[in-house]
Amino acid sequence: MPFAKLISIAAALIFSAAMSLSAQAADAPKPLYERLGGLKGITLVVDDFIDRLVANRTLNKNPAIKAGRISSPPPYLKFQVSQMVCEATGGPCKYTGKGMKESHVHLNISEKEWGVMAGEFKKSLNKFKVPAAEQKELFDIVGTTKADIVTRP
Repeated sequence: MPFAKLISIAAALIFSAAMSLSAQAADAPKPLYERLGGLKGITLVVDDFIDRLVANRTLNKNPAIKAGRISSPPPYLKFQVSQMVCEATGGPCKYTGKGMKESHVHLNISEKEWGVMAGEFKKSLNKFKVPAAEQKELFDIVGTTKADIVTRP
């Protein structure tokens, strides 16, 4: 087989493989981080969410949570939660805060308070029109932390 024909066949195979990979990449879903609008989208939701938590009467009835607002004021919480969500959803951020157990054990968070927190999170996600599929993915991620955060029934 002539060398030119061999190169032509090889080029056609490479082109075909590249097109196939390109089509597969186009079909692959974007990371959750991107579907949430990146750091900008995440920080908007987190800002609203932390404001809701800080103002929530049910959560503030827990004296440990209320006291925790002093050691972890809202701007600090917003930064830490944004970093954590960014990293957990496939973004470039690196969460450097304490582990969930260590940062929540002293707050005596109940199952009911967890539910209130989840409800406030849902309100923030809805406010920013986060689609249901992305909300489910986020709640699945958040759910993995529940055992380290809820310390009483």
